[in-house]
Amino acid sequence: MSLIECIPNFSEGHSREVVEAIVDAIRAHSVHVLDFSMDSDHNRSVVTFVGDAQAVEDAAIAGIITAAERIDLRTHRGVHPRIGAADVVPFVPLHDASMEECVQIAHRVGKRVGDWGLPVYLYEAAAQRPERRNLAAVRRGGYEALVAEIALPERAPDYGPAQIGRAGAVAIGARAPLIAFNVFLASHDAELAKVIAEKIRTSSGGLPELKAMGVMVGGRAQVSMNLTDYRVTSLHTVMSAVRKEASALGVAVLESELIGLIPQAALLDYAMESLGFPKTQKLRVLEYAVGAATGDYRPINFE
Repeated sequence: MSLIECIPNFSEGHSREVVEAIVDAIRAHSVHVLDFSMDSDHNRSVVTFVGDAQAVEDAAIAGIITAAERIDLRTHRGVHPRIGAADVVPFVPLHDASMEECVQIAHRVGKRVGDWGLPVYLYEAAAQRPERRNLAAVRRGGYEALVAEIALPERAPDYGPAQIGRAGAVAIGARAPLIAFNVFLASHDAELAKVIAEKIRTSSGGLPELKAMGVMVGGRAQVSMNLTDYRVTSLHTVMSAVRKEASALGVAVLESELIGLIPQAALLDYAMESLGFPKTQKLRVLEYAVGAATGDYRPINFE
């Protein structure tokens, strides 16, 4: 049986009641909710769940509809870009699953959500137009711009009506694992975070496979990032770049935080690179060696 991961992002970070209603709607299906988090400054929540294809498909639709019924984008304010109550819904292949399977799930979910009444835009591997592979292009201008532009041919949704209501639209896609994390600076000046973000992100000629923006969160400057392929640009490379640019501006890095979950391999790569080990030394990790020899990889707890 294949195992699919879904990580929907919802435009609500204040009301725990609303977020829990969304999570409960997802849990009503045969999936495992692994994590959910809320952020009031971003005014956003992120849910991570896994299951087989049909269960994940049904759970995603339940979450999208619940969010659409409870979140009003007309009054929504937050520092994170968004076009809808259920803003972005990606599907990621895990065990015995392929990207093509996730693309097909994205299309089925998109059609069902469109038939329900929401405009749907397909992105990343599920995109039907090459210019929509990049999520940033789909969300250009946010909800407010889409209200004015959805009638234009280039902004027509892939599924659903070409009109925007209080719940906005939803971006549905298929992609590889993504690492979402934020770095806090020892500063109350968001401009410093914006300068660092512009220096390091792909769109400004910085590191490949990195999206970044500078915002103010909890009174602190934050570099908010999505590392879209840690195999191309490692977590260590990103953190080193942030520290380098911060140092050049005379500001310290305080701490970082994860949003959602992170592949174990990305953390192991970070440790190996930090210690100066060549990548081949990964085979010297005890659990990897035991798993390779026995076919049974699992963490080992030493008590």
